[in-house]
Amino acid sequence: MSDKTFHVVMYPWFAMGHLIPFLQISNNLAERGHRISFFLPTKAQAKLEPLNLHKDLISFIPISVPHVDGLPPGAETTADVPLPMHPLLMTAMDLTAPFIEASLRDLKPHFVFYDFTHWLPALARRLGIKSVLHCIISPATVGFLLSPERQNEKPLTAAGYKEPPPSFPPSSIKLTPFENRHLTFGGVKQYGRGITFMERQLMSFNESDAISFKSCTEMEGPYCDYVAEQFKKPVILAGPTVPKPPTIALEEKWAKWLDSFKAKTVIFCAFGTECILKEDQFQELVFGFELTGLPFLAALKKPMQAETIDSALPEGFEERVKGRGVVHGDWVQQQLILRHPSVGCFVTHCGSGSLSEAMVTECQLVLLPHAGDQIINARLMSEDLKVGVEVEKGEEDGLFTREGVCKAVKAVMDDDSEVGKEVRANHAKWREFLSSKGLENSYIDNFVQKLHYLLK
Repeated sequence: MSDKTFHVVMYPWFAMGHLIPFLQISNNLAERGHRISFFLPTKAQAKLEPLNLHKDLISFIPISVPHVDGLPPGAETTADVPLPMHPLLMTAMDLTAPFIEASLRDLKPHFVFYDFTHWLPALARRLGIKSVLHCIISPATVGFLLSPERQNEKPLTAAGYKEPPPSFPPSSIKLTPFENRHLTFGGVKQYGRGITFMERQLMSFNESDAISFKSCTEMEGPYCDYVAEQFKKPVILAGPTVPKPPTIALEEKWAKWLDSFKAKTVIFCAFGTECILKEDQFQELVFGFELTGLPFLAALKKPMQAETIDSALPEGFEERVKGRGVVHGDWVQQQLILRHPSVGCFVTHCGSGSLSEAMVTECQLVLLPHAGDQIINARLMSEDLKVGVEVEKGEEDGLFTREGVCKAVKAVMDDDSEVGKEVRANHAKWREFLSSKGLENSYIDNFVQKLHYLLK
């Protein structure tokens, strides 16, 4: 290994939505000859193996997840347990600290990239290793919710999130009373043994040597500068990290079904692996698709309390939408479906991975955030960048209606509406920018250069 390459350890939170972005940055670094040691739960290795593009330089190091009372046997990632059990999984991850310390002593890397393990920076410092908080949520979200300016507002009440922090960049990002309460409650919840989610996050940010984001200055420059100023440390950007087009084909049953519709007429809805709606909201959503009169494919988890997807569907629904509407309860090849010519609209929960995939396609965006950073992402997309339309929700109860879903879909699908024209034009502009040749390479080269500076 030459003097110009370095060795990086990756230790992301045990959730596929974190593991995959960490592997993306690993692939980008390995492409330039840097060596990666990637800690992950044992069973997750099989899922990530096909995404490892540099097996000679990226080594997976499987970890046995320690047992914690209350966690089901064999639970390793957030996909294995319901949301209320995530803090127990976090406790299990914290219990790996002795193993991680021993491994770091043995591996002697230059850097450790982490996110939720607030104890890692201090450990790395003792061993002479630089720590980088690799944040998969947007700089706007971090600035809005976690800014040190917020900590002067103790106790932080729900009203505290209503407006941005005092020196936050000019922005359209605002939260409703319901969202205030949701985010405040989430922040003060125990997340691991004896620590709240907010305390864990703030320690993770404050203790790191640098903060990195999967973002670019063109989209979020002022927010990146704000985060750097607030946390008094370097913010380094890996660029938008546009997902590579898949090399496999779309499953035949979906290809055949989608082929039967005209170009850009199908609504595709997917809410990721962890977004589970209550039954009444699930029904409002599918009623909304029915109301549009358009063909649709909705890949959704079965709602809370429901035995199956089919049992949760409204009475007579399947007969009414037969031939034009499908509600599917299992995983689908989202990236490939978004690229299918007949798909014209994507109804998304606004997870950062889903938005990255959608921004480089011709699908128009309907934004229906579910929780956490998705809310800020939705405002960024609908208000700042104006590349999609957000479904209206009750300000006090956070609920959406079938009419609201239908209205948002119709707005982005209508070529002649003012809103449709605006989001279409803006989306086309950003799609062209994000797909431009050399964009990602220039960001990664700069990213590597900034890492070298940290070692001086």
